[in-house]
Amino acid sequence: MVLTPKVYLIVLPMVFLAALVDAIAGGGGLISLPAYTLAGLDYDFASGNNKFSSTFGTLTATIRYLKSGKVMLRPALIASALALPGSWLGTQAAMALGNRAMRGFMVFAIPIVGAAVLVKGRSPEHARPFVGRDYPVCALIGLVIGFYDGFFGPGTGTFLILLFTNLLGMDMVTASATCKPVNLTSNIAALVTRVAAGDVVFALALPAVCCSVTGGWIGAKLALTRGARFIRWVMLAVLALLTVRLAVEWIGGM
Repeated sequence: MVLTPKVYLIVLPMVFLAALVDAIAGGGGLISLPAYTLAGLDYDFASGNNKFSSTFGTLTATIRYLKSGKVMLRPALIASALALPGSWLGTQAAMALGNRAMRGFMVFAIPIVGAAVLVKGRSPEHARPFVGRDYPVCALIGLVIGFYDGFFGPGTGTFLILLFTNLLGMDMVTASATCKPVNLTSNIAALVTRVAAGDVVFALALPAVCCSVTGGWIGAKLALTRGARFIRWVMLAVLALLTVRLAVEWIGGM
């Protein structure tokens, strides 16, 4: 595809915002994936480039959270081990469905995932200890959410936070930190599959990585010091505009 200045002007700022939001509350893909399609990439290339940039942003946030000591390592490792095959299976399923089916799915799925971000429930003030009965729950979370991340992606971090707080008793900051290694693992599995399929445009993906890394670093710092309410509302406003635009394009192409 031809990369015009317009493509970069659409993608790069949105990737930065997506990484910033994702590091705080998850759901950054709600911004970045539609941004790639709005810039003119078909779904396969949009997904491949989105995975490329978001993987590095997630890696940056993961490093920041690990340094803070907020990551619960056992849940993170167990969920990550199952997220790897889950993400590979999900990516294969998305590639089998094809571009048009996945773009249609995206139009309807993004508002639903956005609603989940908005209604994210309360979490305990302090994380409870990780006990034996949590092991199979943690493994199932990794497998299911890994598949979702490979198949679609946006909202993966948010769903992990919701499940870690509600099923494993983590507080919000601990859940945000612990979900990052899991999200990183599923991202890597999906990315390797997309790169092998030739779905990454490196002339666009590499500059996007710089924006994603910067956003992820700043977002993780904000999450550890201030919280996510304002950023979440900004994300939802952007999401609403992007969803309307995607719906118009999809209906117009029918």
